[in-house]
Amino acid sequence: MSEAYLLSRTPEHRRDWNHYLRETPGANFYQRYEWQELNQDHFGHETFCIAVGEEKIEGVLPLVLIKSRLFGRILCSMPFVNYGGVCADNEMAEKALLHKAVSLADQYKADYLEMRATRSSIIDLPESTRKVSMTINLDADHEAIWSGFKSKHRTNIRRVYKNEIHVKSGHAELLDDFYKVLSHSWRDLGTPLYRKSYFQTLLDLFGRDELKIFVAYKGDEPICTAFNGYYKGTVEGMWMGTVLQYRSLQPTYVLYWEMIKDSCEMGCTHYHLGRSTVDSSAESFKKKWNAEQTQLYWQYYLPGGGEMPQLNVDNTKFQLAIEVWRKLPLPVVGLIGPWISRSIP
Repeated sequence: MSEAYLLSRTPEHRRDWNHYLRETPGANFYQRYEWQELNQDHFGHETFCIAVGEEKIEGVLPLVLIKSRLFGRILCSMPFVNYGGVCADNEMAEKALLHKAVSLADQYKADYLEMRATRSSIIDLPESTRKVSMTINLDADHEAIWSGFKSKHRTNIRRVYKNEIHVKSGHAELLDDFYKVLSHSWRDLGTPLYRKSYFQTLLDLFGRDELKIFVAYKGDEPICTAFNGYYKGTVEGMWMGTVLQYRSLQPTYVLYWEMIKDSCEMGCTHYHLGRSTVDSSAESFKKKWNAEQTQLYWQYYLPGGGEMPQLNVDNTKFQLAIEVWRKLPLPVVGLIGPWISRSIP
């Protein structure tokens, strides 16, 4: 097996990279070349498209280098999304890609390398198992999914419909409503949000059959929203939010069910509801939809040694900042939030 190498940014390499992913079992949506274009062009982060194979590609690994005064130098696959990691034909190719990633972490003096993988490391990197992916196995007949829910869960969904909540799905035409809801929701959670142009660029990079926005309305008011990706028969739940004052109506019940029905009608076979922290309320809610738990493995290489980083909302040292953020006016968080969010992988 040859050594892994870096691909330059050309239309040919984009085509070859994405073709390899389409033809390879186990490839995921977040490994697509378009995410590297987004991270480089929108955020200005340095990106690395690593490949292995001489006559043809036998494995790929996307990496993004984040340089932040707040959080340090982080080399990650993949930041800002649920996971990423290696896609390879065999263990030799996978090891070559991982060793190249470790080498780049040393070369660029990263504080750490973070691999958000769907299986355990084959080069014995330290790893965290705090995160899981919750997945619904879909059926061509959505009524079969409905029948599989517990009676209480079906009653809850019907109850929310009685609150005159309805759902629209679409693409860029729903971006304003999506962003309005997400801005309120993430501020109330204490989380900085990207600029609206981040999502617009993403919609420009992927087609209408690859990305969908869903918005739940109370009358004409958007109150709950989600942003999904579609790849090789799998739905990826990426971003979701609810306006705080409407959470008591529990619009997520209707939103989830409408998205599940839509996914079944599209012929999708799996619905990833996004990552969750083990034993969290989010994980408990997703289990109500008969979602099965799949372990995620966040792997680390620390050139200088030390403990695995804890850059997450559960870290107590971030609690004060989160509480302050929740109290800021929306115009203020809209101004400074994008500057902070680009540095939080």
